[in-house]
Amino acid sequence: MSVTIRRLEDGSRAAWDRFVEATPAATFFHRTGWADAVQRAFGHTPHYIFAERDGAVTGVLPLIRVRTRLFGDTLISNAFCVYGGVAAVDDDSAAALVAEAEALRESLGVSAVELRDREPVTEAARGRGWIERPDLYVTFRKPIDADNEKNMKAIPRKQRAMVRKAISLGLTSVVGTDAGALYPVYAESVRNLGTPVFSRRWFDTLMAVFGEDADIVTILNKDRPVASVMNFYFRDEVLPYYGGGTSEARACAANDFMYWEVMRRAADRGYRVFDFGRSKIDTGAFAFKHNWGFPDARLHYRFKLAPGQGIPDHNPANPKYRLFIKGWKKLPLPVANAVGPFIVRGLG
Repeated sequence: MSVTIRRLEDGSRAAWDRFVEATPAATFFHRTGWADAVQRAFGHTPHYIFAERDGAVTGVLPLIRVRTRLFGDTLISNAFCVYGGVAAVDDDSAAALVAEAEALRESLGVSAVELRDREPVTEAARGRGWIERPDLYVTFRKPIDADNEKNMKAIPRKQRAMVRKAISLGLTSVVGTDAGALYPVYAESVRNLGTPVFSRRWFDTLMAVFGEDADIVTILNKDRPVASVMNFYFRDEVLPYYGGGTSEARACAANDFMYWEVMRRAADRGYRVFDFGRSKIDTGAFAFKHNWGFPDARLHYRFKLAPGQGIPDHNPANPKYRLFIKGWKKLPLPVANAVGPFIVRGLG
């Protein structure tokens, strides 16, 4: 039977999320809750579309229009996510969704559509005239065991020594749902990297939307929060997503201990895949994840551009942001926290 493309409405949300839960190509970031969170926190407009055949969902494509004066006007699947793109059970459904995304780009007048595919796309589902970004991002995913002693031994020796150092120094972890401990730690961490911080509202919104499928693990050094991370849970996977450490964290190996505690707690709860997330090739984060023994896998980001437009390049590796990053690192933290949210809402 032929494929029909529909817009997501309240009456189709349950069917969409059931499809996402059951479809291997789908990720946490394909869930309808992500559209709610982005719209509430940033005011961006979702354009979620799905393929249907004989009344059954056969593919989904979560698109969000991110439009700001600083960074232009783009449809992204999915905005503020490391994964997205088409999740479908067959090439016909995937191709129909891609064609609808192309039509949306034209009707809305946006400069580009960006699909953040985790896996390679078949030729039949790709569409015409799409450009894949040259190698920039990879992701790190690895199975974890029910036995945490095995998980500890699977960490390469030098990195395992850092985790044991933190344990010997008496660091402890707490888990909760309040972003109050996470936000100041995360804000300091990204300022030190020269990156604008999200608003506190974004973190509160994510926790409110995803409920028991999210938590925050915070590392304490003598009752002082020194590292913290927000984690998402999907099927049998745990995804530590927004995390960082204070200037004190490096000396006491708090970041290493933080990821160990996320892994340990997730394994105890029955999760069997640890998704260490996206990193740029040949960066410090890239090396850190390799040092944990995680293999990297290339991410496949592709673009359909309006005539005369280039691939959006709003990442810190872009040389034109070098002076901005250098200056941002020197900002007083209250200033960075006040200004950052107005900038970062357009980065998508």
